Amino acid sequence: MAKTQDFTKTMQDMMASFPVDASAFQDAFKTSAAMTEKLAKVALEAAEKSTEISSKWAKDTFAKVGDLSKAKAEPTDYTKAVTDFASQAAEMATENLAAFAEVAKKVQMETVELMLAAGKDLSEETTAAVKKATADVTTAAKKAAAAAK
Repeated sequence: MAKTQDFTKTMQDMMASFPVDASAFQDAFKTSAAMTEKLAKVALEAAEKSTEISSKWAKDTFAKVGDLSKAKAEPTDYTKAVTDFASQAAEMATENLAAFAEVAKKVQMETVELMLAAGKDLSEETTAAVKKATADVTTAAKKAAAAAK
């Protein structure tokens, strides 16, 4: 019977002729992890600031409701209290929504800066990796050509 040829040794020799630099993958992973850490920091800071704004808004509103709920001597005082509360609530809403907008703007700016920096770093790393891979392949090809002679 015909015996099937074992290509294991041939494949091992071929793979050894074209070495893969694992450091490129490690560097890419490290860069990705650093980017994730920076983005998480931006997101956590934004969440913290948003929570502070929401908490302050709620406390201020509760204080105003406390003033609104106090007993009044005259019926017209209730009308004035409700009008004052509505006015103050609208003012607080405007201030707090502006504060949320500032948080969003800051997150957007920091994210764009991180993405631009990451793009620059990635471009530099890719260029270096391609140059190194080209040199490695050229060297391996020269060795293979010399061995074939």
